[in-house]
Amino acid sequence: MPKTDLIYPEDGELVVVTVDSVKQNGADVSLDEYEGVTGFIFIGEVASGWIKNIRGVIREGQRLICKVLRTRRDGRSLELSLKSVSEERKRDRLQQWKNEERAKQLLKVLSENVGWDDSTKEENQADLTEVFATLYGAFEEAATNPESLAEAGFEGDWLAPFIEMAVENIIPPFVEIRSEEHTSELQSPCNL
Repeated sequence: MPKTDLIYPEDGELVVVTVDSVKQNGADVSLDEYEGVTGFIFIGEVASGWIKNIRGVIREGQRLICKVLRTRRDGRSLELSLKSVSEERKRDRLQQWKNEERAKQLLKVLSENVGWDDSTKEENQADLTEVFATLYGAFEEAATNPESLAEAGFEGDWLAPFIEMAVENIIPPFVEIRSEEHTSELQSPCNL
């Protein structure tokens, strides 16, 4: 990668993109999670079969999940593949992205309620993400185990409102197990 201030995804990573323009030979896209990073999906990477009209498959403004293939020759943008991502992986990755965007909105509301400035919000977001892998993971953990933030070393007046917000807005995944003889629920979070 060239020496810039931009942060790039790794080859093979699944990324969320928005289509900027559609051409005969492919589509120019912006990576939603990597500010300032662009990519290109060649027509041969759009679908497994032959495509008569690319605009029948991709349209401007559409959000897609693509796999990063490599850096393009210009050294600034990425070659992406749409066809090499299964429908299941697309759904899972898009849901993960939506959850993270929702968590960012919740943290924004929390920061306004507790009086954080932008740098404090960003610092706390980075710390929570580092400890819980994702910001959504921090909210999810707080919803299922209110002590998890304190156990992870977080402290301050913002913990109680954070936990309250998590409990009110995050529905952790649960598994329900039933049998014909009797019904019982297993109240254990799933690791998806």
